Amino acid sequence: MKNKNTLFLCIALAATTISSTNAFAQGCVAAHSNQRTIDQLVRTDGGFSGGDWSIHNLTVDLGYRFFNSNKYYIGDDQFARANAIRNHQNIFDIGLEYRLSPRWSLIADIPVYDGTRNQGYPPSGIFQVSGLGDITIGAQSWIFRPPTENGGNIAVSASLKIPTGINDATGSALYKGQIVKATADPSLQPGDGGWGFVLGAQGYKSLWSHSDLYGQGLYLFNPENTNGVPSFRSQPGQGVISVTDQYLFRTGISQSMPKLHNLAFSFGVRAEGVPVRDLIGGSDGFRRPGSIISIDPGVMYNFRKTVLSVNGPWALYRNRPPSVPELENGTKNGDAFFADYTVIVMLSHHF
Repeated sequence: MKNKNTLFLCIALAATTISSTNAFAQGCVAAHSNQRTIDQLVRTDGGFSGGDWSIHNLTVDLGYRFFNSNKYYIGDDQFARANAIRNHQNIFDIGLEYRLSPRWSLIADIPVYDGTRNQGYPPSGIFQVSGLGDITIGAQSWIFRPPTENGGNIAVSASLKIPTGINDATGSALYKGQIVKATADPSLQPGDGGWGFVLGAQGYKSLWSHSDLYGQGLYLFNPENTNGVPSFRSQPGQGVISVTDQYLFRTGISQSMPKLHNLAFSFGVRAEGVPVRDLIGGSDGFRRPGSIISIDPGVMYNFRKTVLSVNGPWALYRNRPPSVPELENGTKNGDAFFADYTVIVMLSHHF
């Protein structure tokens, strides 16, 4: 049984992941974390995929994710809105993993974002932002030395999030009767302006014939409170943008096809979002806390040293709870726009 997985963000979050993997997202946009490819879920004639490693011991993941946030929510209630806001996101991701030993690897994730938002409320306008996101670098270790005899293993990872992404991108907008350079919505910003760290885990366990249980999880810790970037919000305590934690969790069952070698289908559930309060540090400023729970169908195909995976999470539950300033000031619960579905494509190659 061979092991190789690569970075994760979403992903969102991320993984992914994801961010998922960072330059995650805020509120109406799910976690930007990139999700790693679990190659062990695609069985070949002799067992799991992966093959023998070359002298380079390098894996490269190329990821792409897109979605459109256009469903209006306050809390977990959906409402119709005349001036619906559309937030379109394209998220590209380069994940690197270099194996130091059968258990230990160095990992890195480089996200790139391109987003467009037509904003109907002041400052109103069409914002377009592209750029490099926040890079993460770290290490991953399998709990048990692979290959294992029980058909399962767990990998844990820790990464440093470096604020390499722009967090104060602006666009021309109409504000108080004048055209101004206004800060783009936090959901469009490639970075959040804060140093942080990411803890993650993923694992798999063989079940019945050709079936496996899998799970992935990632949490971005952002200890910094706010980043000082003006939000153009008039509500008390929301004048600058908050630096938020983010999370991405997914689990399910994968089924390899005995008569269709190197092909596997998966079905699971996925949860991602931005919490109301960070686990470490303050949670002031403007943020859109929100959570999304989705069903998560997918397919994986292994061809020699390359694994292609496609997932299509479809939202079942969406919620935009009040933020810390809204709770403290007793103001009206804010709103958010959510997407119905996301398309995530990952191409993983072992050199």
